[in-house]
Amino acid sequence: MPLFKRFALPMFAGIAALSLAACQSEAPSDEATATAGPEAKPGVKITGARVVLPGVAGNPGAAYFSLDNQGDAAVTIAVVAVEGSGRTELHAGDMKVLDGGKAEARTHLDFVQGGPHVMLFDVSDRLKAGDQTELTVTFSDGDKMSVPAKVESMGTAAMGAMEHKN
Repeated sequence: MPLFKRFALPMFAGIAALSLAACQSEAPSDEATATAGPEAKPGVKITGARVVLPGVAGNPGAAYFSLDNQGDAAVTIAVVAVEGSGRTELHAGDMKVLDGGKAEARTHLDFVQGGPHVMLFDVSDRLKAGDQTELTVTFSDGDKMSVPAKVESMGTAAMGAMEHKN
């Protein structure tokens, strides 16, 4: 057996073992993972989160989602934050600013085009259609829930709205 092969195989095996050990020691513990993000609000689910980019840079965008409250008490949304947006406002379908959104116990609240929605201001040009960002709902009692939100262009969102009307 050539000298190179005699030493190369054990050397590569040793490097691979060290690399694997280093990866395993850097992995977060279950405890760190469980406490790293906001806790889910019991009985509340947020689904269908999506962000629609402004058609013209500098204009506001919008965010939509559904909140399903199967809990025993009403919940009130204090604020919705979207990663990549400087600030947000909750709006009614007539564009009036809402002071929170309330979902009674065992009800469903939809933030949709043409209805209640979240206006996004100072939208970062780093958000691109097809990407994903994070939407965080903060409730009036301080509880928070974060969910991934699909990022769409205004044209894609308009096509989706037309499909739902037919």
